[in-house]
Amino acid sequence: KPTSEPDHGPMYGHGFGTLFLAEVSGMVHDPALREELDVKLHRAVNLILVSQNSEGGWRYEPERHDADISVTICQIMALRAARNAGIAVPKSKVDKCVEYVKSCQDGRFGYFRYQKQGGGDNQAFARTAAGVVALYSAGIYKGPEVEAGLEYLRRSRPTGGPTNRFGNLDIHYFYGHYYAVQAMWAAGGDYWKEWYPGIREELIGGQHADGSWFDGICPHYATSMACIILQVPNNYLPFLQK
Repeated sequence: KPTSEPDHGPMYGHGFGTLFLAEVSGMVHDPALREELDVKLHRAVNLILVSQNSEGGWRYEPERHDADISVTICQIMALRAARNAGIAVPKSKVDKCVEYVKSCQDGRFGYFRYQKQGGGDNQAFARTAAGVVALYSAGIYKGPEVEAGLEYLRRSRPTGGPTNRFGNLDIHYFYGHYYAVQAMWAAGGDYWKEWYPGIREELIGGQHADGSWFDGICPHYATSMACIILQVPNNYLPFLQK
């Protein structure tokens, strides 16, 4: 990233980085490297735990102020992966996160708001996918909030690739589908059978001649996300397992 750009959300990177460390922790065989990884993973998890705010969520900075659903999903996914790797995560922290995520859901339509206080249906598809996966990461696979979220995703799935109906590139396209494919994979059944063929064909049809994808951010990001989405049926990644 150019040094002139502001560091908008360090907790985004921290959440994804912690998720990565937790996912690879069981794959490192060199004793010295494994010990170093373990120390850093514990420190990374501790930062997440101590920066959770009173509502149960997280925000851009590692401070206990406000929270939003987008940063919160990164942290609870990282904590789930860390727990799977053998690191203790207090149940009280997870329960508080569940409370916050549920409070962000619109009771009438089932979508998830950006924050507890507001953030309407603009980009609600992406936020709802993140909200459902946040509940999954906290161990909640059933219930009215999950069902309402899944039904909203089913009704509002964007089609046509990263270019929206106005001809503009949607920078949330891959973000939304990254979480949506996880939501449908875990839901299984008709949800998965209906969902995956559509996004698979859509992505394959939108791949550029050089093998990349693009969504207005950069081809590296878009291509990485497209590959993650397409490989979900292989069940390679630990975070896809219930």
